[in-house]
Amino acid sequence: MAKTKTKFYCTECGYESPKWYGKCPGCQSWNSMVEETVSSSVKTQGMGGMNSSLLQGTQKPLSIVDIEGGQEPRVDTKIGELNRVLGGGMVPGSLILVGGDPGIGKSTLLLQTSHSLAATGLKVLYISGEESVKQTKLRAERLGALSPQLYVLCESNMEQVELAIEQIAPDFLVIDSIQTVYQPDVTSAPGSVSQVRECTARFMRIAKNGGIATVLVGHVTKEGAIAGPRMLEHMVDCVLYFEGERHHTYRILRAVKNRFGSTNEMGIFEMREEGLEEVTNPSELFLSERAMGVSGTTVVASMEGTRPVLVELQALVATTHFPSPRRMGTGIDYNRLNLIIAVLEKRMGLYMQTQDAYVNVAGGVRLDEPAVDLAVAVCIASSVQDKPTRPYDVVFGEIGLTGEVRAVSRAEQRVKEALKLGFKRVILPAKSLKGWKHPQGIELIGVETVSQALKAALE
Repeated sequence: MAKTKTKFYCTECGYESPKWYGKCPGCQSWNSMVEETVSSSVKTQGMGGMNSSLLQGTQKPLSIVDIEGGQEPRVDTKIGELNRVLGGGMVPGSLILVGGDPGIGKSTLLLQTSHSLAATGLKVLYISGEESVKQTKLRAERLGALSPQLYVLCESNMEQVELAIEQIAPDFLVIDSIQTVYQPDVTSAPGSVSQVRECTARFMRIAKNGGIATVLVGHVTKEGAIAGPRMLEHMVDCVLYFEGERHHTYRILRAVKNRFGSTNEMGIFEMREEGLEEVTNPSELFLSERAMGVSGTTVVASMEGTRPVLVELQALVATTHFPSPRRMGTGIDYNRLNLIIAVLEKRMGLYMQTQDAYVNVAGGVRLDEPAVDLAVAVCIASSVQDKPTRPYDVVFGEIGLTGEVRAVSRAEQRVKEALKLGFKRVILPAKSLKGWKHPQGIELIGVETVSQALKAALE
C-alpha cells in the first residue's frame, strides 16, 4: 500500500515545502501556502511524461534565421468584440484562460463562440466538468447554438478527456473548467495546486502539438484573481477577464495578457435572454441616460486600446458629518481621486476639508488612464460651485501636481468620436492640438492649466 504524506504548495508561485510557512520562501507572499496530500509511490508525469499520440513532439532546434516568419494565422470567431480583444481572431494552437465571477456569462460566451466556429465547418469539442450534457443542450437551445459540428462531453478525468480529443480531433477545444479536471496519477483533490498545474501543462502540450485552439475556464477567488497557482497565468498565451456588475446587463471582456495582440483592448457585451449581444457603439450606450443641465456631471473621452469611448462622469460634494471627510470613487482609482482633490485645494483654492466627495463613472465601466483627470476635476469643481457644465462639452487631459494640464495620446481619435456623437466643444490639453488636422464642426479649446479648464467649462 502506498505511503501517503502531506506537502505544502504556494498558490502564487508553486513553491513546494514539507512544512508550512507563513511567508513563502520562493515569492515572499504571505498566507499563500496550502496543504495537499501526495503519495510517495506516484510520480507525476509532468509535461515530459505524456503518452498521447498528440503529445509526442519530434522537433529539433533550429537557427532563428532559418525559422519562417510572417503573421500568425487567425480564425474569425464571428464575434467582433471577441476578435478585438484577442487581437484579430483565434490563433490555432493558442492556449487561452478565461476568468470571471460566477454567473457572469463565461460559459454563455464560450458556447456562442463554439457555435459560431462550428457553423463555419470547424470541429468544436466542448468539455464540461460542472454540467451534464443535457444542461449544456438546454443552454444551447436557448442561445440557438445547435450545430452538428459542435460536440459536447461531460468528463473531468484527464485521461478520458485525452481519449475524446484523439477521437474527435477538434479544431477548437473548450474546458469548463480547469479546476474540475483531475489527473488520476496525482493524489491531490481536483482544483489543487498540483492538479491545476499538471492538467494545464497537458492541455498546453495538446494545443501546441495538435494546433488546437484551447480555452480554459478558470474560477476566481473572492479577491477577483484566478484561483490556483499564479504560474497558471504564466503558462497560457492569453488571459481574459470577463467583468460586470450583477445589477447591470453589460459585460466587459478585457485581456490582461496576450502573446498575439494588445492587452489594452476591451470588448463590451449586453446580456439578454437569448445570450450575449455585442455592443458596437459603447459611447452611445453609456451616454443614453445622461442628465442635462445638472451640476457635477461631464463627459470624458477615454481610450480603451484603439477604441475611443465617451463616458459620463458624475461627482457629488456635500458637507461631511464626520471629523475627516470621505472620499469615494467608483470606476476610477481612489489614490488618483485624492491627488486631484489635493490639486484643487492647493492650486485652485477650493476648500474641501469639510466636504465629502463622491465620484462615479456611469455604466459600471472602470477608467484607469490619466486622461480622465481633467474631467474629474471639472466634475468636482462643478459640484462645489453648483454650476452645471455645458451639456455638449467633452473634457480630457492629465493633471500634474503643479496644476498644469499635460498632453495625452490619441487626441485625434477622441475628438472624432465626440464629433460623431454630436458634441460641440472639446476641452483638451493645448499640447495635444499639435501634429494633426482639426476636423470641422467642433470647437477645440486648448488649456495649459486646470484653472483655464475650469474657467472654460464653468463660464
